[in-house]
Amino acid sequence: MDHIDPICPFDASQYTGTPDAEPCAKALPVPERIARLDALYQAGREQEAGQLLERSRAEAAELGDWRGELAMLSELMGYYRRSMEEEKGLRAVADGLALIREHRMGATVSGATVMLNAATTMKCFGRAGESLPVFRHVARVYGENLAPEDYRFAGLYNNMALSYADVGDGANAERHFRLAMRTIERCPNPENELAVTLCNLAELYDRQDAEDPRIPQCMEQAWEYLNSPTLPRDGYHAFTVSKCLPTFDYFGYFLYTQELRERVREIYEGA
Repeated sequence: MDHIDPICPFDASQYTGTPDAEPCAKALPVPERIARLDALYQAGREQEAGQLLERSRAEAAELGDWRGELAMLSELMGYYRRSMEEEKGLRAVADGLALIREHRMGATVSGATVMLNAATTMKCFGRAGESLPVFRHVARVYGENLAPEDYRFAGLYNNMALSYADVGDGANAERHFRLAMRTIERCPNPENELAVTLCNLAELYDRQDAEDPRIPQCMEQAWEYLNSPTLPRDGYHAFTVSKCLPTFDYFGYFLYTQELRERVREIYEGA
């Protein structure tokens, strides 16, 4: 991706300052688009979700609604991670960060949340080292503006841990996974997110020592969370299961893997 400008060295001062409070003359109906997007994801209609986001981003740009465009770019980052479209994903990151720089939104919670999504996308496509300064900036903004138990810290810590793992910093990776779990446990219906974090933690231990006895402990606990009787078997659960499946398969939990694949199929067919 040589044509994508490198993000680092990251200079937070380029993104902060007085946020642009000027209202847009016309605005994209973002809540309505997000509701449609959620319905498509719930039904497993991933390609249609991507098409909706790309059309909505273009519409916001045509309207001159930079806030709406930034919201759609943030959602597109997530979509391109799901579809593993590296070039489009990194382009969405570059465009989203450019809007945040232009409008000085980097010290706001909303701007930092888009930056969190950008850093997560960078990590996904092999740029963990570049993502870490962005994650650290988001951590500072969240720390200054959010309560310590706010659920947004869970996503930050989890994804930050994955980047630390990719650059070989196992100690910081484990610490941030543990911080993520501590935050998730305080949230309602935490089972999906706890299962994903435990799978990530098992993979981290495997990188360090394939015989680590904590690996099966993590996987069995993740399995228990995915089978919680109070956990809704909905589209989000299917997405969560899909994220956990490769880990169960990698560690040889083939019966669990088979059952989880069947669960995902049933959820999407019944949507």
